[in-house]
Amino acid sequence: MAEEESKKVIKLVPEYLLKKRKSYQAIKATQAKLALQEKRKVSRGKGLKFKRLEDFLKDSHKKHRDESRILRLNRRPAARLPPAKNKLAFVVRIREIKGVSPKVMKVIHMLRLGKIFSGTFVEINKTSVSMLKLVEPYVAWGFPNLKSVRELILKRGQAKVGRRKVALTDNTFIEEHIGKHGIICLEDLIHEIYSVGEGFQAANDFLLPFRLSVPRHAAKDKVGVLKDVGNPGFRSSDINSIIRLLN
Repeated sequence: MAEEESKKVIKLVPEYLLKKRKSYQAIKATQAKLALQEKRKVSRGKGLKFKRLEDFLKDSHKKHRDESRILRLNRRPAARLPPAKNKLAFVVRIREIKGVSPKVMKVIHMLRLGKIFSGTFVEINKTSVSMLKLVEPYVAWGFPNLKSVRELILKRGQAKVGRRKVALTDNTFIEEHIGKHGIICLEDLIHEIYSVGEGFQAANDFLLPFRLSVPRHAAKDKVGVLKDVGNPGFRSSDINSIIRLLN
């Protein structure tokens, strides 16, 4: 039996066949590389989106309505500032901004409310009140209490380091980035935001906009949003109930 196995001859693959296989593999590798490059080119650009005439009319109507509202605001006397005790406002965007006036869009981005159901803290002054009046049909805003500020920062507080979003769970991280403003821990950050201290702007810039949760039915049903969150505009202390609902 052993002699029979030793007599078996191992068949060698002909050289021409090896060369053929090698050239075929090179062709397949080149094709795969070209396909990957084409895929990357396609992914870089934005796909064409079909837009109905009704959408153009709707956007045009919304833009015209915004511009008319802004003209009326400019003709009216400046809005009165809230009582001095109300230094802090919380603003949450609850409406879509597709097709709005460029002025409204600019203020929305200045307030860092690019995504729906995102919220930010704003210091109350003459400029900020004018900005809030400008975007009032798309946001809800009011005066948060200490409990709301604390819950928002503890549950959803994040900062951006490079391209990474970092949850605020380490006091060393807070001290490293805004310690020069006297804020060395999470409690200092909460106090600085709520009291609108000297380091408020640095602390607020350090915080990313809060991404709030939305009830399941509200994401699909506009009536559900209006029923649960309420109408946009100034909500005074009722903003705390919206924070409880969406936080």
